[in-house]
Amino acid sequence: MASTIKQIFNKKNKDLQKRILFTLFALIVFKIGTAITVPGVKINTGSSSILEIINAMSGGAFQNASIFALSVTPYITAQIIIQLLSMDIVPYLSELNKQGGVGRKKMNQIVRITGIILAFVQGYMYSFAYIKSGSPVDYILYSLILTAGTALLMWIGDQITSKGVGNGMSLIIMAGIINVLPSMFYNLWDRLIEDNFIGIVTFVAFILVFIAIIVGVIFIESAERRLPIQYANKSTTTSENQNYIPFKLNSAGVIPVIFASAILAIPQILSSFIKNGSFSLFVSKYLTYSSTTGLIIYVLLILLFTYFYTFMQLKPKELAENLNKNGGYIPGVRPGKETLTYITSVLKKITIVGGLFLALLAAMPIIFGKFSSLSSIISISGTGLLIVVGVALETYKQIESQLASRTYSKGRRVSRRGRRA
Repeated sequence: MASTIKQIFNKKNKDLQKRILFTLFALIVFKIGTAITVPGVKINTGSSSILEIINAMSGGAFQNASIFALSVTPYITAQIIIQLLSMDIVPYLSELNKQGGVGRKKMNQIVRITGIILAFVQGYMYSFAYIKSGSPVDYILYSLILTAGTALLMWIGDQITSKGVGNGMSLIIMAGIINVLPSMFYNLWDRLIEDNFIGIVTFVAFILVFIAIIVGVIFIESAERRLPIQYANKSTTTSENQNYIPFKLNSAGVIPVIFASAILAIPQILSSFIKNGSFSLFVSKYLTYSSTTGLIIYVLLILLFTYFYTFMQLKPKELAENLNKNGGYIPGVRPGKETLTYITSVLKKITIVGGLFLALLAAMPIIFGKFSSLSSIISISGTGLLIVVGVALETYKQIESQLASRTYSKGRRVSRRGRRA
């Protein structure tokens, strides 16, 4: 960690420093935007505790009725929908999935267009939750401004991904959660300290749960299963330079938690739009983190998205085919169908373990909250911390890999100069 920081501030890594500064500048722009309220509309800034997870992901922008109130949630929802439809449901999307880089580029365009459409729909729903009594023009105006805010954030996220460090969309969500986490911890302490000794013990137990989440995320991010690989045109290698395919225990990272939170928030958004007493009661009783059914659905969604996202990212069939084309094979496993079956089997096993562990980490603070009167604060801050730690680790690893690639490139250039001399 210390050596990585020293390398970052090394004068020879000015390009990486520029990338980090650009990322920080983009996130500051996001922070400023969360404080800009939608102009020209009288907003009802009442309580919105039922939608606290949306408020957390937007960095408090939802509660402030900011231009960034939707954050990148519509983009995430659109990504889920398009990826599900591309699994042999819509033939055109399935074909794009098989076309490599060109297909992915078209898919990204479709996701962005779908995200803009969803942003307008969600913005229209939010307008009824915020505006007490307005004209149709007020509702449309509010919807358009929120849609423009989401479009701007999507562009900022793309710029971070291409010109900065880390995944832009994930970093925007992380920045939003970091923005509200301190206030969540302060509110927790403020409410617990009233109970004197019992409150202090509860707060200490709460901190221990959060430390366990941090340690757990670090563990699943670093744990991996390595499949040994040999090549037909190479002699048997020693254990020191053995080729292998690394499969992370949880290849999906914290994306399943973000997806599950976004899906679980949809009924809550609808309840704020419909304003039906019985429907709102049903949602708050059965479809929130604090309810038993809501917790079960949340855990199942995390498991489902972990499995889905892992196989979508790694693509065992393509992996087996590429291995065969390059003359590689897994010792003791025949190339072709048997290799595909073996890789799929290994992925299923580690994904189940990784998914269960991720779901346990996400459920831990919620279960803890069921034994206190702070379930709402604990569940939201627990989910938020899980996302923050996961995204921070992924970004740190990307910085490390960039430093390693630069060192390797410089080493090769030096060796070439030595040979020429």
